Amino acid sequence: MKYPLLRIAMAVGLAGSSALALAETQVERGEYLTRAADCMACHTAKGGAPYAGGLPIDSPFGTIYGTNITPSKEHGIGLYNDDEFFAALNEGKRRDGANLYPAMPYTSYHRVTREDADAIHAYLKTVEPIERAAPETSLSFPFNVRPGIIAWNLMYGDGVPLESPEGKSQAWQRGQYMVDVLGHCGECHTPRGMAGAMQADKRMMGGVLNGYLAPSLLARDLADRGWSHEDLSSFLKLGMSDQGTMFNEMYPVFHNSTQYLADDDLNAIATFLLGDQPPEARVLNEVPLDQVSSSAQRGRQQYLNVCAGCHAPGGEGKPHIAVAMRGNTTLRLDDPRNLLRVIEDGIGEQKFTGFERMQPMPGFADKLDQQALTDLLNYLRQTWGGKDSDLVLADVQALQEEASPE
Repeated sequence: MKYPLLRIAMAVGLAGSSALALAETQVERGEYLTRAADCMACHTAKGGAPYAGGLPIDSPFGTIYGTNITPSKEHGIGLYNDDEFFAALNEGKRRDGANLYPAMPYTSYHRVTREDADAIHAYLKTVEPIERAAPETSLSFPFNVRPGIIAWNLMYGDGVPLESPEGKSQAWQRGQYMVDVLGHCGECHTPRGMAGAMQADKRMMGGVLNGYLAPSLLARDLADRGWSHEDLSSFLKLGMSDQGTMFNEMYPVFHNSTQYLADDDLNAIATFLLGDQPPEARVLNEVPLDQVSSSAQRGRQQYLNVCAGCHAPGGEGKPHIAVAMRGNTTLRLDDPRNLLRVIEDGIGEQKFTGFERMQPMPGFADKLDQQALTDLLNYLRQTWGGKDSDLVLADVQALQEEASPE
């Protein structure tokens, strides 16, 4: 061999380059998976550095703060090795062995594969370390006793059982992993029992979160609200569709997560939610004013007073300004709380993909009394939502009291 040292140097160099390329591939994949798992939503405070923690998460048991998951060795996860990170993700175990509160969705993440967990960890090691501690979580007794979570984990740590993949397409199976595991959608869209655990017998049937309904994601319910496979995958990508726009808790999910997903994964999510043989999306026709209730007829004037300027007198909406009432999925919900909350609270300005925007919608809590709200809700739900029964004043009062228990 004429140049043995050169050959050795080249071999070492090529091996190093190969390892570097492999590491870069793992980091890139980890970044994508971190987006899919929507880690930023809970671990980034409003206006704060990415993944530095500090976001307050309200729960029935007190306020829980998202932790710092940057590579800070003092305040973040800089000292975690891959095994310890995997245990945190899959079992809710901190590096020191203490139990994490189940606000961390390890009941869903415990099915994340080891390969995916290692990739997520590899990516998080590359983000800027932020040397700041997140605020300390303080819960009421007995939920502030971390050893008590051991018993909770024994009963609920495995989360809601997954539907059998037998006979399902590859797209459906990928969608199940994206929805039930990485996306942990059931954590919001499944109701919870007294102990705060997801109710297995009501999987994806909808749950109330901070006064709003995370609606049912069951296939028949989605189709009844007008969702087709194409509309649903497009909605996740763009944040908007003929059915409306993402708002409230779903807007950060779009902003931080779903808009970055590959088309194949978006289609897989839609396939899983609607099924390999999706039910036909229900199409509604506008109901004429003389065919709605007297309350809804009175609500027409309220609509013209406070809604029509942006949403148009005929409910067609205005591009880049306000969504249409025709085909709007929120109006079709049996539970009127989201519609009531939006009317009272309003929606902030929304930035979607490209140059698409929606202007802020003001709240009208100080402009509409309870009877006017009831009439307006009936008009919207009966004219464009397919509802044929009236809400009464007591329904609106109960929802308002529920939103403001004090």
